[in-house]
Amino acid sequence: MRMNLCLENHHCLRSLKQVLQKYGSIILELALLMCVGLPKFKDIGVMMLDHAGKLRSRQVDPKRVREAMSMAIIEHDLPYSFIEYRRIRELLNLLNPDVKHISRNTAMSDVWKFYLDQKDMLKKRMAKSRGRICLTFDCWTSYTTEGYICLTAHFIDDSWNLNSRILSFCKMEPPHSGVELARKIFSCLKEWGVDRKIFSLTLDNASANDSMQCILKEHLSLQNSLLCGGEFFHIRCCAHILNLIVQEGLKVASGALIKIRESIKYVKASEARMISFNECVAEVGGIDTGMGLRLDVSTRWNSTYVMLESVIKYRRAFRSLSLFDKNFKSCPSNEEWMRAEKMEDFLLPFNIITNLFSGSSYPTSNMYFMQIWKIECLLIENLSVDDSVIQDMATRMKEKFDKYWSDYSVILAIAAVLDPRMKLDALKFCYSKLHPINWKQKLENVKTKLYTLFAQYETRDVGASSSSVVVPSLETKGDGAPSKDASWEWINYVCETESPTGKSELDKYLEEPKLKPKCHENLYVLGHWRGHQNEFPSLSKMACDILSIPITTVAS
Repeated sequence: MRMNLCLENHHCLRSLKQVLQKYGSIILELALLMCVGLPKFKDIGVMMLDHAGKLRSRQVDPKRVREAMSMAIIEHDLPYSFIEYRRIRELLNLLNPDVKHISRNTAMSDVWKFYLDQKDMLKKRMAKSRGRICLTFDCWTSYTTEGYICLTAHFIDDSWNLNSRILSFCKMEPPHSGVELARKIFSCLKEWGVDRKIFSLTLDNASANDSMQCILKEHLSLQNSLLCGGEFFHIRCCAHILNLIVQEGLKVASGALIKIRESIKYVKASEARMISFNECVAEVGGIDTGMGLRLDVSTRWNSTYVMLESVIKYRRAFRSLSLFDKNFKSCPSNEEWMRAEKMEDFLLPFNIITNLFSGSSYPTSNMYFMQIWKIECLLIENLSVDDSVIQDMATRMKEKFDKYWSDYSVILAIAAVLDPRMKLDALKFCYSKLHPINWKQKLENVKTKLYTLFAQYETRDVGASSSSVVVPSLETKGDGAPSKDASWEWINYVCETESPTGKSELDKYLEEPKLKPKCHENLYVLGHWRGHQNEFPSLSKMACDILSIPITTVAS
């Protein structure tokens, strides 16, 4: 091919013949590579010839191009008119001269079709999911005073992976009453075909949400689709309650916080002040500039913690700035700086727990119980410290804690029991530490609810449970008769001689030794139940539903 093309170039035909006669074929190959009249083809795909013998571009599937354009519009939030931009069309022509351009209306239709296809796929996935579906719901008002709602479904698929998918994100017309919110959510569940598969709904403490969940629970109970009459339907958002608790404590130390906040605002108000502050940082031996100063959002306590963490290392620089800048009058005193340091230490565990609740991935609900227990232990510990401000903070926070968490959520305590590293022993340990008088009563209450809930799974899902057990198939001979396999005979022997013990799956699970926490620190609990679903078919289904309960409405 290359020789024929080259020999068609008459400018080098004579010289190539002379090379071939004098040096042979090896040197001829080198000459072909160096021939200036020969096109340099780097890709065999561009060497296709049409019927006239001319080079033509490779074939491009226009359907794939439209799909790629739809994905670009969705992922990068581009306008539909993007498809009609002159430079974009020039680029497409450059890549493929035979491209067929589409209009913005066609692009809009493609995106809508893609949405409907994905919605249909998600509906089928949720319909085939092995367990029930847990919901989170949030409602807020934008800066334009328009109301919006977001409804998210959390479920475990056939591969035992936790999925979170937004079912509805839309504008909510007033009034935002409990009746209207319940109607909106119920119609959305009907549209997705999951109204009979709901297990729980996680909400924050807005007053409208309380009435909404009651109305929605009544709707779902009429269909007899909730377990235990909806007793475990309503879950309070842990991140929201934690925010209320800490905000209550921060009210005590508002004086020091205001001064710190105003000091940061003063320094960051102009470039000249920032330069002066950086000079003070260098003067007192600072290793970096004050660019790391973080201003908080007063309604978010964890941002207040980040502010304290960033500003305390610059306390000497602020004091230095106050000596020569007479306009800087909000510098905290030494006593207030010391109080800020104690507040930072006090809030550190709360910040760690909040990051766990509101992290980049939704934690399974077995992580809830021990974290709330740690919070209560920390508050009780700080009720008797020497600093009166920290003591007052802990007192007010403990009162708020008791308002919401005096009795830990039973369903999330059950989630801790379904962690093979904890079981009932973890609840016994935690209750006895904090409630030495009535810990047995609390533990017995959780145990009773645990057995009541499991009984419903046994009665409702007995058919599904038996079908989920994997039974080895018989090997057959060539004539179709089953072979006498020794392993199969052993399985039959065990099934015939095994005497029933009268113990349920739950009894067997609780009696088994716990996994050692030190050896299984990073245990993937869903993976553990996936490996034991044949041994505990009904209990694994219950674990699947309970462990998928989101403990926060905060989106990842």
